[in-house]
Order: sequence, then structure tokens, then C-alpha cells
Amino acid sequence: QVQLVESGGGLVQPGGSLRLSCIASGFTFSSYPMSWYRQAPGKRRELVAVITAFRDSTNYAESVKGRFTISRDNAKNTVYLQMDSLKPEDTAMYYCYAPHSGSWGQGTQVTVSS
Repeated sequence: QVQLVESGGGLVQPGGSLRLSCIASGFTFSSYPMSWYRQAPGKRRELVAVITAFRDSTNYAESVKGRFTISRDNAKNTVYLQMDSLKPEDTAMYYCYAPHSGSWGQGTQVTVSS
């Protein structure tokens, strides 16, 4: 059974940073791509970043390029999202997603406000 548990969200001022973590279990983590999505109130869930399994290639939404970095530690079954230069429009619930299984985490709230 695939389980994804996010952490690291919180309240941060504009220009600040946060690092989200997602610990995965129930599958061979190192063999599969992982991704982060977000959903703001009243908006559709959108893809933020994705990282492949073997070469650690990454891809980002245009709105976060140059500010967010996705990475993974296969020894810890964990995928990270480093978020820098945060803006109020980054406020959303952030979800970890395992595409191969269609599994979602419970989400972690990120609020960017002064």
C-alpha cells in the first residue's frame, strides 16, 4: 500500500523560504518518478515540479522556475521541494504525488503573507 506523508509547510513572509518533505512507503521509491502539486482555494490542482527516477531529471511549472527546486534522497525514500523567494501567489495546499500508483499525500499548507 502506497503511503505519502508530507511535512514542512507553514506561514512565511514574502521573499522567505520553506522546504517541504514527502516520505514515501509501500513501493520501491528509487524506481519511480515523483512530483509535487499545489491547489489554491477556488483553483484547480496544478503540477509544480517533477523528478525522474534514475537520472534525476527535473521539470517545473513556469510560475516557479528559478525559485523552487525538487530533489530526492532514495536512501530516505524522501522527495523534497525547496521553495525560495516565495510570493503570496504561492499560497496553496501542496501535495506529494506518485504518478505510477496514482497516490496522493494528505497535503501540507503553505501560506505566504506579511
